[in-house]
Amino acid sequence: IEKIISNRVGKRNLGFGATIESKKEEDISELLRQITPQDLLKFGLIPEFIGRVPITVGLSALDETALVNIMTAPKNALVKQYKKLIGIDNVELEITEGAIKAVARKAIELKTGARGLRTILENLMLDTMYELPSLVDVEKVVIDETVVSGGKPQIIKKAG
Repeated sequence: IEKIISNRVGKRNLGFGATIESKKEEDISELLRQITPQDLLKFGLIPEFIGRVPITVGLSALDETALVNIMTAPKNALVKQYKKLIGIDNVELEITEGAIKAVARKAIELKTGARGLRTILENLMLDTMYELPSLVDVEKVVIDETVVSGGKPQIIKKAG
């Protein structure tokens, strides 16, 4: 579909004098923002479907700041859910700011976007969530950047 839009817009790379450029994510998302129903027709969608879709928009990828907000800001944010889940066993969960940013960077690296955040956090917490109910005198579980890069969560036991 990018080719169809670029032909309509006028950005052509044809002939001996054409400059050959690699397609960047920003260029493709910029082209997709200019999509029209005629482009969708040329792409092969049937007119009945296009007529029933009132608005056509191109989406751009989420950046690190947006992913961090998704994990922390909403009422039912992922970080809050895991704190509540771990809190059932009377244990405090501490996820550092660096760890949250590292999870966002990992989601960008894996190109999973916001949907991959839960999977990444689940993989970080899985072993700890299973071990926690059987452990005695655990006060806190700490997750920092080293955990995201492949370490294990730090389990802090109560003094005494």
